[in-house]
Amino acid sequence: MGRVKSTFVKVSAKKIYNLGKEEFTEKYEENKEVIDKYAKIPSKRLRNTIAGHITRTVKQRGEQ
Repeated sequence: MGRVKSTFVKVSAKKIYNLGKEEFTEKYEENKEVIDKYAKIPSKRLRNTIAGHITRTVKQRGEQ
């Protein structure tokens, strides 16, 4: 069983994802760079958590 993501991470990921839907892929490393374009996230750990959530969302939806 995985870790539970906080509501802040989920809401932030959804907002960022909606800004740049076309640019996000199933690759975590690429998504970290795309997030930097759309939001100024104060900590690396938070950015990585949001990137992971977005990557998971893209994989679930079957988009690229």
